[in-house]
Amino acid sequence: MEVYFTIEKTATAAFKDRGSKFISYAYPVKTPEQVKEFLQEVKKEHPKATHHCYAYRLGTDGLAFRANDDGEPSGSAGKPILNQIDSKDLTDVLVIVVRYFGGTLLGVPGLINAYKTATALVLQLVPSVQKNVEATLTLDFDYTMLNDIMKVVRAHNCTVISQDLQLFCSMKIGVPKSQLELCLLKLKDLRGVEVKAK
Repeated sequence: MEVYFTIEKTATAAFKDRGSKFISYAYPVKTPEQVKEFLQEVKKEHPKATHHCYAYRLGTDGLAFRANDDGEPSGSAGKPILNQIDSKDLTDVLVIVVRYFGGTLLGVPGLINAYKTATALVLQLVPSVQKNVEATLTLDFDYTMLNDIMKVVRAHNCTVISQDLQLFCSMKIGVPKSQLELCLLKLKDLRGVEVKAK
């Protein structure tokens, strides 16, 4: 797998069913810590909501995921949210759906439909973007080599993740998997550049 799909913007949507109000939020996320931060934000914003249900999928392999019903009947909230994320083939995405109970019980099929719809609505608002699956490399080099390094970085569509540019520099880059071998060859051709694969 050389590419994956994710979102880069946040969005909010709302859906009503028999008096209950469902407000959905979509966030681009990379770590479980970010998930916790967004969840706390939403809980602060909606302290009187009955439920704060959510699901996320992380990583280019999509193996890190979670679905949380937050007190709704098992499988009636988190799973439909996750299924919508998966139906769009997305990763590095968190969707939180806040529910204000309207007095009428929706039953499990009604809940599944409401959480599914609220998630579908919010995901329609954010365009999915295709990203390259990247390998991470750490480069250590003398400042005089910066231009040569940047030429290789640009030529291979690499992402600069972090950099510390002093007299002696360190840079962390993400290299598209399809470009990795060629990029490594070019970097190793440069004198005095130390390349470490993560």
